[in-house]
Amino acid sequence: MTDWTARAAELYDGGHRRMLIDGDWTDARSGAVIEARNPADGRLLATVPRADSADIDRAVAAARRAFEGPWSRFTPFERQALLLRIADRVEAEWQDLCLSDTLDMGMPIQRSLANSRRVLGMLRFYAGQAVAIHGLTIPNSFPGDIRSWTVREPLGVIGAIIPWNAPIAGSVWKIAPALATGCTVVLKPSEEASLTVLMLARIMQDCGLPPGVLNVVTGLGPEAGAALAAHPDVDRVAFTGSTGTGRAIAQAAAGNLRRVSLELGGKSPVILCRDADLDRAIPIAAMAVFANSGQICIAGSRLFVAREIQDEVLSRLADQAAALRIGPGLDPATEIGPLISARQADRVQGYLDRGLAQGARLLTGGARAEGPGLAGGHFFQPTVFADVADDMTIAREEIFGPVLSALPFDDLDEVVTRANATPYGLAAGVFTTHLGTAHKLARRLRAGTVWVNMYHAIDPAVPFGGVKASGHGREGGIEHLDEFLDSKAVWINTD
Repeated sequence: MTDWTARAAELYDGGHRRMLIDGDWTDARSGAVIEARNPADGRLLATVPRADSADIDRAVAAARRAFEGPWSRFTPFERQALLLRIADRVEAEWQDLCLSDTLDMGMPIQRSLANSRRVLGMLRFYAGQAVAIHGLTIPNSFPGDIRSWTVREPLGVIGAIIPWNAPIAGSVWKIAPALATGCTVVLKPSEEASLTVLMLARIMQDCGLPPGVLNVVTGLGPEAGAALAAHPDVDRVAFTGSTGTGRAIAQAAAGNLRRVSLELGGKSPVILCRDADLDRAIPIAAMAVFANSGQICIAGSRLFVAREIQDEVLSRLADQAAALRIGPGLDPATEIGPLISARQADRVQGYLDRGLAQGARLLTGGARAEGPGLAGGHFFQPTVFADVADDMTIAREEIFGPVLSALPFDDLDEVVTRANATPYGLAAGVFTTHLGTAHKLARRLRAGTVWVNMYHAIDPAVPFGGVKASGHGREGGIEHLDEFLDSKAVWINTD
């Protein structure tokens, strides 16, 4: 069994980590740094550069040189081989990458380790797509012997910005399709969790990426992130994060007419129909919102329960939430780790206070978690509210914490209307044993993904994304490649 505590001390000892620009590990030109602290105990893990617009300029210039230079000469086969080498190295260093995520943002180590199939699958899926990009021969109606076809070409320099709640998966989801298509990348990780992304960049560099193909610039959102989103030499901005920040990024990119893909927030409904298999549905519905301490954009935070089964569901759900083991992520038995920061814990507490003030009934949780091994960390109890009305703040706004709002319903037409009555549209869940009900709800729910009798399933071959204020564009599947490619029409007169 791995001694996670001992390896953690070896991995991060409070020293300094540099960012990657043009193949060199470098500091911010200003010399400023950001502290990376373990949210489970407050320990200083490392410092990283606090980049600003000058550093973003350097990184974008390096990405442009690489795109127009050595990277443009890589064949599809060579890009595929490189991504497969990266996948093999990521697999070999998977435990350290997971440990880094656990230390940097609090994800329980068992959850981190369980993501290997998804992350390695993404790298190998996009490696396969690298050699499958092609255009079309198109018959046209132009007079004469005129031939026409399309060529799919890489878009150019991609500015990628990711949040802190899934550093490994989030960064691979941006980098791998960009490399597969022949683009170059400037990636700005969250200032709350940059360490794993830097580790991943080192792995990719060691696998043979030419300088400038991947640049990782650490810094604050209003400084480095805003500069990247507004940079005139970035061809596309790919962003994952909050809806508010997404709007700001879209406005910044619009000034340069840059393309933008946005994967934003959610307030996802989970519907338990009267015929649901409760032994199956209740544990899944609980972890739909409590996994990763609720810090997931697809968290199923609105639970619509058929009124006939409401009492049983809420009783069992509250018992399950109260039984979840809260602790530091390094403990293999931990099911609920810390929130990312004291600020996030305060934000969650504010929502709970508003829920109580507006008349919601607290069934379990509702406070910061205290006890042995939790000192200095940002731990919060899994919380279940009953008697929630649709217009309450906790039922309308994304909390990004382990908070579930339960709402009763009487019929399917009603629940569809209420589930859709939100600015968001990222995901939804349905639990029923009736196939017709499953099809009906899946068709009528306004969401980018609908899961039936399951939740959280994500596969590299299946597109993922939102509608309405949850963003636009898709990640995953062959649709994802379209975000990084242009179609060029070619006409030839053969007369």
